[in-house]
Amino acid sequence: MPVEELDPSHYPATRAAKVAEHFINTRYGSPFAWFGSSGVKKAGLEDMGVLGTKYHIEFTLKEMTRNVKSSVILYDMGLCSAEVLFHRADERKPPQVQCTCSGAFQVNTSAEEEDLYQRLRNATSLLSGNSVGHIDPEMAPFWHLGGVASSFIMLRESNESTLLNMAHIDNFTQMTKDAQLMFQYDILLHDMVSQEILKWKLLLSWSPDGGVKVLEAEWDPKCRSCERAHLTVTTGIAAEQEMKGDNNNV
Repeated sequence: MPVEELDPSHYPATRAAKVAEHFINTRYGSPFAWFGSSGVKKAGLEDMGVLGTKYHIEFTLKEMTRNVKSSVILYDMGLCSAEVLFHRADERKPPQVQCTCSGAFQVNTSAEEEDLYQRLRNATSLLSGNSVGHIDPEMAPFWHLGGVASSFIMLRESNESTLLNMAHIDNFTQMTKDAQLMFQYDILLHDMVSQEILKWKLLLSWSPDGGVKVLEAEWDPKCRSCERAHLTVTTGIAAEQEMKGDNNNV
């Protein structure tokens, strides 16, 4: 089938890059490695008939956990090429992704991961945290871990009618000090298309050798905090759009 060229700045291209980003996080993410797409360079669309729709994209990848003087530094991880196949809507299957990145995953986090792992295994009590107030830099890896875990859900739930981002981590609780450390997270996801805020409760495991695994995921359809989060997110979007409009008038 011929490949139709797409505008890299439009939703369809951005959506495909987001799905590829989530795929990368499920393979390579950790408390010290959290990846994000930072711009689509090239995009195309291929009709695969009964199989669905395949997107061909090239995008830049950033690593988002490096901190210098409390400011997030987005490390350029190179250019990625991906094929993202969205199945037909009636099949309810997660997208299939094939992705390669030039120069990606060169940040070696093994020493940081091992140090965190040993501290948690040897601690006298289990750790927990929430998003109220200032987040201590020492707690940042647990927020990165939640971001990586959210990619497992967003990859599974994505289709051609969504554009999912992690909006917020409400809280986390360390459940065990076993070889595979267990955590429970409450996270909020934001669908940019519908403007819905979706709350999920995740049970996940992590170790340097075993990586991140989401063991259980439960959607909360009666989220009391989602309305407030929805207002915050949409207000931020409106302000950003207004600012862009002002800049365009300069």
